[in-house]
Amino acid sequence: MQGRRPLLLDLKTVRPDFDHVVALYRTNGRWGAISKTNHSVLRYRDPVYRDVRELAMSYFHEYFLDDGRKTLRSFSKPFDLSKVGTGWLTTGENLADLAHRLDRSPHTRILSAANARHLRPADRIELLATDVVEYKK
Repeated sequence: MQGRRPLLLDLKTVRPDFDHVVALYRTNGRWGAISKTNHSVLRYRDPVYRDVRELAMSYFHEYFLDDGRKTLRSFSKPFDLSKVGTGWLTTGENLADLAHRLDRSPHTRILSAANARHLRPADRIELLATDVVEYKK
């Protein structure tokens, strides 16, 4: 609708955390992302990243559970919604099939299981930052 390809980036986590999806865009050869979440830091990214991996990694340290365990494990290749038509734009139907297609699309692993065991948990100040939310429960 705005003259850009409708691209999504799937950020996969380990349970019990939730995956997150952001809308990708490119400006002057650099990647940025639009994201809506209640969390204070998993939001918009300015178009300053050289590639999608660099952009995905910008979310890594903010992806943790209440106990500090970091959970981001992989990210998808840009998923082009224009290849699935335009019905998703205005449908009132459930888009679970589209979500499943994104989930099954090619993903790049961020770290091995061996490296995951050596991650430093988020510290106290990082945990406190998660208390900043846009909408109270």
